[in-house]
Amino acid sequence: MIATPDDHSRFPSEHLPDLGGAYCFTYVRGLTPEKLVTRLGVRVEDCSHMTLDELTSTAYSGYDGESMFFGVTAVGDWVLIVEVLGGLGVTEEIIVPLSAGTRLVSQYYLDIKDMDYFHWLEDGKTRFDYLNQDGYSHWIKNGKIQREFPHQDGYSEEMPDELAETMKRIDSVYPPHTYPNEGPAFLLTERLTGITMTPQLLEESTYLCGSVLRSS
Repeated sequence: MIATPDDHSRFPSEHLPDLGGAYCFTYVRGLTPEKLVTRLGVRVEDCSHMTLDELTSTAYSGYDGESMFFGVTAVGDWVLIVEVLGGLGVTEEIIVPLSAGTRLVSQYYLDIKDMDYFHWLEDGKTRFDYLNQDGYSHWIKNGKIQREFPHQDGYSEEMPDELAETMKRIDSVYPPHTYPNEGPAFLLTERLTGITMTPQLLEESTYLCGSVLRSS
């Protein structure tokens, strides 16, 4: 079932205050948690299984600015990376190889700096994104998807037509200039992954957890 915009308008800050101000959700299709951890360069035997509460408390208690703590769980044919205070899903040198041979979708929000990012990659190429301060790479104008800023290296030439109906829906139900974290990012993610993000999904999952050093 497709959720209505109102279902997402206050998620996750209203339901999960520990995540609401600093989170990153990254979805990768066709991998197991163990294979994804290995792609990140982390040994599976060095990871631990945790609940969401344990993941969150570990991330806050161990935050040193030098590493990114994460948890990975399987959701159907996808794996979901959940981060508090981390940014794997918006680090180019990580998400480009992580998307090799598959689809990757990520959304990031940090309320302290009012930072919003969204990425959709296919096999190492960016199909669509939202960059803080720059806005969306493509959007609907006069019924057609158009590029919002010049083509860049690492971007696919293919237009993100798969998102056309979702873009129209966002335009029709959200005020102009609504930030992705206020609802649009969750609708875009749902369209690209088929996964409806809910508090229950996060709270009822068990995560394979580890950490990756930030690049200098």
